[in-house]
Amino acid sequence: MGEVGSLNRGKSKHRPRNDPRLYGGKYPFIQTGDVAKAGLFLEKHNQTYSEFGIEQSKLWSKGTLVITIAANIAETSILNINAAFPDSIIGFESQNADMIFIKNAIDHLSNKLKSKAETSSQANLNLAKLSELKIVVPSFEEQTSIGVFFNQLENLITQNGRKIDLLKQLKQAYLQQIFSQELRFAGFNDTWEQRKLGEVFKYEQPTKYIVKSTEYDEKFDIPVLTAGKSFVLGYTNEITGIKNATVENPVVIFDDFTTGSHYVDFPFKIKSSAMKLLSLSDYADNFYFMFNTLKNIKYVPQSHERHWISKFSEFEICKPTVAEQEKIGLLFKQLDSLIALHQQKLDLLKKQKQAYLQKMFI
Repeated sequence: MGEVGSLNRGKSKHRPRNDPRLYGGKYPFIQTGDVAKAGLFLEKHNQTYSEFGIEQSKLWSKGTLVITIAANIAETSILNINAAFPDSIIGFESQNADMIFIKNAIDHLSNKLKSKAETSSQANLNLAKLSELKIVVPSFEEQTSIGVFFNQLENLITQNGRKIDLLKQLKQAYLQQIFSQELRFAGFNDTWEQRKLGEVFKYEQPTKYIVKSTEYDEKFDIPVLTAGKSFVLGYTNEITGIKNATVENPVVIFDDFTTGSHYVDFPFKIKSSAMKLLSLSDYADNFYFMFNTLKNIKYVPQSHERHWISKFSEFEICKPTVAEQEKIGLLFKQLDSLIALHQQKLDLLKKQKQAYLQKMFI
């Protein structure tokens, strides 16, 4: 790397770093978290530097490749603005290298870079080790072609990510407007009835569905679920103790401690007993409407306790007629299907990018 271009740490000469004279001006000041979130090009930042701050530091040019060496190790991005940054970030500049190519070469070696991080109370890289990092560099013309290819791929990833964000924002807006009855489908004007959530859903303890072995394998058929963000933990070949949820008879898995929940319409097993399995008390109700009623409850757990019986079952919700439930439930199901479709595209694009990195930078 040191032969391809120049690497220098950001400057933080002034002490103390929390001196108010440093901040609040017109100059972007980026930090390691900004780089980690940025993607290919970095523009967004939460902090600015004053004239005094720039005098104590350095304003780096647009087009500089930035590499984090502390906190978020080996994250990279290309500055799309002139900006200052601290000594926890290294700036790479070169007149003879394509920055998108170099960024992807470093991303391919990110695990190697992380392993080079110093072992201390906080892992960090040093400038010397990054300068000595060996990368394979083709001609500038080939670098540029590869850079253009990855730029196009990154644009597709960004576009799909934005579509997902917009769809999620649209769904949140509909949730707020529909459940406040500010927005209703034409032809419906009946008063919504108040019910307790525990009257709408009945629960089942999950003990008999707990997986015995955690030796998961993708070739097995039955998913093992959690109500947390990961949702599918793996797949098991166990054939007993399966919860046979279906499209006609779905369930909600509800984490009794975190209050996270997922809609499930396929057979599954679970990892732990720290959840409830919820189904409708009245099968005339629309399941997807009631699931979104549950998801729309704004509650942040305050303590490590089981929440279904003590809290959620007592929450009061408003329930429209079954016909209106079905209209609303269908709307949210279509939105969730669109979000899932774009998420699948995004995941596929990210896998393709990793495969190309592996093949091009082998």
